[in-house]
Amino acid sequence: MAPWGELFAGVRGVLLDISGVLYDSGAGGGTAIAGSVEAVARLKRSQLKIRFCTNESQKSRAELVGQLRRLGFDISEGEVTAPAPAACQILKERGLRPHLLIHDGVRSEFDQIDTSNPNCVVIADAGESFSYQNMNSAFQVLMELESPVLISLGKGRYYKETSGLMLDVGPYMKALEYACGIQAEVVGKPSPEFFKSALQAIGVEAHQAQ
Repeated sequence: MAPWGELFAGVRGVLLDISGVLYDSGAGGGTAIAGSVEAVARLKRSQLKIRFCTNESQKSRAELVGQLRRLGFDISEGEVTAPAPAACQILKERGLRPHLLIHDGVRSEFDQIDTSNPNCVVIADAGESFSYQNMNSAFQVLMELESPVLISLGKGRYYKETSGLMLDVGPYMKALEYACGIQAEVVGKPSPEFFKSALQAIGVEAHQAQ
């Protein structure tokens, strides 16, 4: 393996994924992936700027950071770029009032958002809330709109927990796209705008980051 200095020659910042890279989620708070706590600590000791990027949409940033800190990671809420806060900014800028098909764990991120008389749908990894009734309610909201807007927090197919692979938001997003004949706006990875916002937060250009 190349020396540390060679690996990061010309690099000023590092974007780190969380789920499946730093830890595997699951019962009891999940488990840190071998060597990840030490790797983050070493990066923190370097001159590099660090930003954590996640599509986590079952937990608020505060809950996620608390969980990671309990696993030994040196991380703060202000260092995390996540889709729910980014989606809230979009909703405010565009005057959108969402019907929320999301997990209860992330609902607090939307506390300041007007959800009356919805004119869009926000979908996230809702877990057990992905029932037929809830999916159909989201479908009905979209079909009643003249210009339906569907915002999806990520579009992953599945992710890994300690108990095995789990369906992510992507398959449910695709179902609504197909049923309504629309295309969702993705907030989160792999959206270029999501990574741009993470780079802007640490003041680093794309060519200066890994």
